[in-house]
Amino acid sequence: MNDKLDFLIERLCEERDEIVPALDAVQKQRLFRALVNVRMPKAASKEFLQVQDEYLQEVLRQKGITDIVDLTPLSPDLYLWQGDITTLKCDGIVNAANSQMLGCFCPNHGCIDNAIHTFAGVQLRQECAEIMQAQGKEEPTGQAKITHAYNLPCQYILHTVGPVVYGGLTETHENLLADCYRSCLTLADRNGLNSIAFCCISTGEFHFPNERAAQIAVRTVTEYKRQTGSKIKVIFNVFKDYDYDIYARLLKA
Repeated sequence: MNDKLDFLIERLCEERDEIVPALDAVQKQRLFRALVNVRMPKAASKEFLQVQDEYLQEVLRQKGITDIVDLTPLSPDLYLWQGDITTLKCDGIVNAANSQMLGCFCPNHGCIDNAIHTFAGVQLRQECAEIMQAQGKEEPTGQAKITHAYNLPCQYILHTVGPVVYGGLTETHENLLADCYRSCLTLADRNGLNSIAFCCISTGEFHFPNERAAQIAVRTVTEYKRQTGSKIKVIFNVFKDYDYDIYARLLKA
């Protein structure tokens, strides 16, 4: 595994015409992630992709995979799970993207967009770039796109741009957040997905209040399933204890 990591770092540094620094194991992992984060969307050699895929699959095995079949719903077809969404095995996971739809370019940033692009592999940014080039404009808030998941245990990634809250929360913010959930569910059903995992869209970096965001998420998913008759299973994925408590309360109500 260390040999694979060394190879990947060497190739990524060569692309940038940089010298590979002397680092310990942990520093190498951080450097690899940083180099992937700042790499512009472009093709990679078959050799690079093979080594990268082998490395990322080993990282995934070490972290462990959680399968939706091992989860228990809190209410019919609705699940709550706390953990790293990049280790969740279901048909599709939702990425809280930005309007460029190319992933987070900030080295080692803690956002979900960064993690998903890092552990899916460089193929994901390339596919997103092709989608955006064909679209010819930035992704509007409240809509969604679907891509392959590459080295993640899920099959697909649904990318949606949530509203950014500056100042007070408005009805427009709330409607756009609901649009994100409806767009992802519609796209998932259209592509035959049987399960989907939502992260806490627009909270954190986008400053949407956690409690209200969760209320909108649960309400929108419930209404969508009732109105459309969709049988899709929905996982609400959280990372923080605070969000877990909010969703647990709402889903048990």
